[in-house]
Amino acid sequence: MAENSNQQVTERKVQVSLCWSLTARHVHELSLQVPEGSTLADVLSLAAELETLNLLKLQTPGIWGRKVPWTHVVQEGDRIEFYRPLQVDPKVARRQRFKRQGKGRTGLFANRKSGSAAGY
Repeated sequence: MAENSNQQVTERKVQVSLCWSLTARHVHELSLQVPEGSTLADVLSLAAELETLNLLKLQTPGIWGRKVPWTHVVQEGDRIEFYRPLQVDPKVARRQRFKRQGKGRTGLFANRKSGSAAGY
């Protein structure tokens, strides 16, 4: 009888989803049933039948928008995400957009009171 209860414990599965995007605006999602107590590395090896998942080993893993190490144990309902490295620093990109748009037409500066200093 002890063997049956051990088998039930080892057969417990949790539902997780893998989300990744190798290029901009092309998001892929895969739902998996994995054994309870699996780490991120275990989940990726279980889903390794897809060729593109091998590329995910080079990316940073996270769960629900927070970076986590590969040794993190997954839980029921986790959304495992893989983050590409940034192409451009977000601060630099914002600065460039602001230059293109001009300071007087958009954002905080669109409805400036007459006689006030720029940016206020």
